[in-house]
Amino acid sequence: MARQYPYVTVDVFTDRAFTGNPLAVVTDASGLTRDEMQAIAAEFNYSESTFVLPPDDPAHTARVRIFTRQNELPFAGHPNVGTAFVLALAAERRGAAVGSTVLFEESAGLVPVEVLREADGRVVGATLTAPQPLTIGRTIPADVVARCAGLTPAAIRTSTHEPVIASVGLPFIITEVASDAIGAALPDATAFAGAARRFPPESGRFSIFLYARPVGGTGNAEFRARMFSPLGGTVEDPATGSANGALVAFLSSLDPAADALLSFTVVQGVEMGRRSVLQVSAEKHGGSIVSVRVGGQCAPVMAGTLVV
Repeated sequence: MARQYPYVTVDVFTDRAFTGNPLAVVTDASGLTRDEMQAIAAEFNYSESTFVLPPDDPAHTARVRIFTRQNELPFAGHPNVGTAFVLALAAERRGAAVGSTVLFEESAGLVPVEVLREADGRVVGATLTAPQPLTIGRTIPADVVARCAGLTPAAIRTSTHEPVIASVGLPFIITEVASDAIGAALPDATAFAGAARRFPPESGRFSIFLYARPVGGTGNAEFRARMFSPLGGTVEDPATGSANGALVAFLSSLDPAADALLSFTVVQGVEMGRRSVLQVSAEKHGGSIVSVRVGGQCAPVMAGTLVV
């Protein structure tokens, strides 16, 4: 007999449907095998899909498994924000109590996600706290990254840092580019394959995250960003919470101040017609980064039933 599973799709890091980063959430995935989850994620064909399961610890909200089109991830940004929004909105519509924070069990660790509300109490989005401390890996030559991104080496900015692998749960090659180059980038899958052979990633992921600082300074102005991961099945991602978390944490680590709060807005997905807006922050005390947060609004799009 066919089994039925409810699902919801939501656009994350936006307040308007058909922009932001799409996410499919299977709200009760009990009974699905790993292979079935992977097949469903491939069928949705989004950057990621999530599967909500009962938590191992009843003090937590849920166990959440995250799948790309090709494989399972230990953690990702927009899936946590979108899943928290979907569960909180569903509870709100049932008249059930919704806490200010949900706790998701994931392979990378426990992920706290704060539910964002308007002044009238309506659920409008969520903000995650990264599950792991900042780790900084090897640098990647600027010319290698430039070839992967279809840019000239001169477009890569290295005065502050070389392209470098950084992670708060999922690794990315954090690369600063000139503000007039961010829109010109075009990923080259052949160059990515060559670079991955030359610099084999420990995680199996060779994902490049480009960012450009605001013209005329930093502060709270908007950064621009793009993320390419063609070897993982995502040529370009409209919004990448885990990469933006790694970015703000890494930039905070470069700040000589022992105590600081770095926060800014990142706009991603423009070139794809999926404009996304992310609010990111990193808090540092005594020279150590103690908290990395990534958040934004969400917009419901579809709901239905899977037949497996």
